Amino acid sequence: MRAEIISIGTELLLGEIIDTNASWLAQQLAAVGVDVFFRTTVGDNAGRIAEVIRLAMSRAEVVITTGGLGPTVDDVTREGIALATGCELVLDENLLAQIRAMFGKWGSPMSDNNVRQAYIPRGATPIENPVGTAPAFIVEQNGSAVFTLPGVPREMKYLTETRVLPWLRERLGGEQIILSKTLRTCALGESLIDAKIADLETSTNPTVGLAAHPGQTDIRITAKADTRAQAEQMIREMETRVRERLGEAIYGEGTEMLEQVVARLLTARNWRVAIVETNTRGAIAERLRHTREGARVIASVGVLDATDVSEANARELADELLKKSGAETALAIVGTMEASEDLYGERTGQTVIAVARERHTLTRAYTIGGTGDLSQNWIAIRALDLLRRELLKKGSLEAKGVTDA
Repeated sequence: MRAEIISIGTELLLGEIIDTNASWLAQQLAAVGVDVFFRTTVGDNAGRIAEVIRLAMSRAEVVITTGGLGPTVDDVTREGIALATGCELVLDENLLAQIRAMFGKWGSPMSDNNVRQAYIPRGATPIENPVGTAPAFIVEQNGSAVFTLPGVPREMKYLTETRVLPWLRERLGGEQIILSKTLRTCALGESLIDAKIADLETSTNPTVGLAAHPGQTDIRITAKADTRAQAEQMIREMETRVRERLGEAIYGEGTEMLEQVVARLLTARNWRVAIVETNTRGAIAERLRHTREGARVIASVGVLDATDVSEANARELADELLKKSGAETALAIVGTMEASEDLYGERTGQTVIAVARERHTLTRAYTIGGTGDLSQNWIAIRALDLLRRELLKKGSLEAKGVTDA
């Protein structure tokens, strides 16, 4: 079954409110096996609402709208759906009684404009709203069902859980499920990951998709099945294939951050790391401090001004830091200090990263430097990834797993 979610409200288009309703709805629909192919946002205009409703009904069996069911003149969702379906708005006396009862319960007088909320398209199925004053309704036409829900999150969630999802389960003839799992990678660019798993990305169930972030790329595996166990098995099988292709480039799962993985590895080995930073200005140490293990995994921290951006200098700093700190490993970052290195996404400058441990020091040089946010994030990911690979004790950190993104 295909679904489309339509969020209604000019405030959403203006960016005044973040649309959390649509994300929550998409998660609930996935949990019962309903595919969401489109999400649309439209302002408070009856004509434009009607336009997007008609389009949604032409390509989805289920359309769910949120917002625009209030009592004010700019709440025109009812009018938009009436236009889209060719059904005039009529007063539902039962809904009006429910609204009056709600105000009576609150001990507040009901304004005349609240009567507008009891109007629904002729032939629609009314849905009482016991947690608010905005009743919902369902219009079924030409093989599509339009669920019109209030935009207040508490009310929308209640009606989804008590009316929408049971309706969907009944129509589906049994509960299905859509599950997703995210594998997190770093230090390997999106295009290189795509080259390694392109054939897997053509799979239809489970599906494999990529999402690129600065210095990192997520791999999302999504399976649809009749049961959770079946979906989990499908994901496991595809995950095995992905991991065979990408190996150590995958550092974690779900919402795990690289620094969390590094901190756990340090704790597991009962190691501490000493850190000295130049252009990253303490950003790497700060990331580690914010993990659950926190300062317990950090032996010492230093911030210097860069004067000699070379592998020899980075190696010397890391080796000296290892000896003086008493830590089991040391991380040195030496980079150029200009502040506007990432203007228009251009990379300029240079940074050298050194990771030292007993009888072994690794250095890497990158053609990006400076103190801007983009550079600091990019360099921090590279530095933490080099440290992670050393902690995994997989031997030499040659370029195959540390390719520029």
